[in-house]
Amino acid sequence: MKKLIIFASLFFAFLLTFATNTQAQTHKKGISDQGKGAIIGGAGGAVVGGLVGHNVGGALIGGAIGAGGGYIIGNETRRAREKKERARRIAWRRAHPVHHRPYSKTTTVTTVKYQ
Repeated sequence: MKKLIIFASLFFAFLLTFATNTQAQTHKKGISDQGKGAIIGGAGGAVVGGLVGHNVGGALIGGAIGAGGGYIIGNETRRAREKKERARRIAWRRAHPVHHRPYSKTTTVTTVKYQ
């Protein structure tokens, strides 16, 4: 029975992995990094918890801890990617300053009064 639970857990983990890959190709907006981390961490934690705990309770606890850890790792991955993108944009703005200057310093505005 234990081998059947382990096999079924691994099968569903692989099924979820392939399902998210095919879904990401059809939709413009895929699952977030936090969601991916939670799914992968939860599946891995459930498998490890089932092996270590030798029962369903161990699999549930392992899945919950793995999902929480995966969410945290996914969140840090997203933040690192955003930080890298922000640094890239700043570097581009510094390399091309003429595109980001609202007005040149020599521009003057004159007003004409009609009488």
